[in-house]
Amino acid sequence: MPGLDLLAVVIGSEGMLAVTTEVTVKLVPRPELARCMLASFATVEAAGAAVASVIAQGIIPAGLELMDRRMTEVAENFVHAGYDLSAAAILLCESDGAPGEVEEEIAAMRRVLTESGATRIEVSRDEAQRLKFWSGRKNAFPASGGISPDYMCMDSTIPRRKLAEMLLAIEVMEAKYDLRCVNVFHAGDGNLHPLILFDANDPDQFRRCELFGAEILEASLKVGGTVTGEHGVGVEKLNSMCVQFSPAERDRFLAVKRAFDPEELLNPGKVIPTLQRCAEYGKMHVRRGIMPFPDLPRF
Repeated sequence: MPGLDLLAVVIGSEGMLAVTTEVTVKLVPRPELARCMLASFATVEAAGAAVASVIAQGIIPAGLELMDRRMTEVAENFVHAGYDLSAAAILLCESDGAPGEVEEEIAAMRRVLTESGATRIEVSRDEAQRLKFWSGRKNAFPASGGISPDYMCMDSTIPRRKLAEMLLAIEVMEAKYDLRCVNVFHAGDGNLHPLILFDANDPDQFRRCELFGAEILEASLKVGGTVTGEHGVGVEKLNSMCVQFSPAERDRFLAVKRAFDPEELLNPGKVIPTLQRCAEYGKMHVRRGIMPFPDLPRF
């Protein structure tokens, strides 16, 4: 419905187009049954290909998440979820609905994952084990605090078939910026959440972390993705918007905003970069790892 489409645009606009004062929602009952499958893979390439294969078979899991080895180790040490620490990557695949539907979908996913090279597959026996499997994923961010003072969570989206390629690219960036990165992805959506680990008390680490994050976003664009998936743009990704969208496209974005907010009172200066900002970003070059004018504040 046009009205619902407009409401979605307004609510998803990061406060740029309107102030929402009331929303009517519908309560959906819990599914009768939910089961989680934990699948291990010897390589990140195999795990990434398995995600694409599941979706290609017309299977739409209730949840489909990927964690790399380092993230798996961190989460396992934090919650003891029973993860396979020998795996290069693991997938969490959930099915929910009527019991018969769940059993059929679990069998189909098991077949696809086995054909995709899964080295180990375990299906939750009961609700307690299902929640245990998910506890590591749901605590991935706080678990990272056990190995690093700070982390920067990135958010981009890429074609699912490019998941492994992006993981390998991030490994190269780790060496380039001399910073660690743990990865957890909403694999079913191709939505990436690399966590760059750094110490905010070290200005040089913070600088390298920002450069690392920007390169992840731009690498996502190169494989056919976008610079955001669910965390929005705000001010952190303004420079990356300059890379993704042309001046004509940004002008259209601004025209939509002016139609709703002609006086630019709502969340000004966010999400849509100015022409001047993009021109400045295009001229910035990093030489020997040093940003120009390092003493200037960057937003």
